[in-house]
Amino acid sequence: MASEKRELNERKFGQWEQSTEGRRYWLDVTGRHGWRARYVKDVDGDDNTLRFYQEIYDDTGRLVETHKKYPVDEGHVRVGRED
Repeated sequence: MASEKRELNERKFGQWEQSTEGRRYWLDVTGRHGWRARYVKDVDGDDNTLRFYQEIYDDTGRLVETHKKYPVDEGHVRVGRED
């Protein structure tokens, strides 16, 4: 079962690294205006999801927003300076 989850996560996300809790998978998606969304999934040793969140980067590569989606959806949160 864990092997199937791991294979699916590797196919879906394409990039991963070992973390202290298990693995961290991520997928970068570039938007039409040069901004980038990074989807991150943290899993335990059996590839059970611990956290899933989104990071939004502007066209200069600066993190501007996060959106924690799992285990609790916290909505979008702006990062950095207030305009």
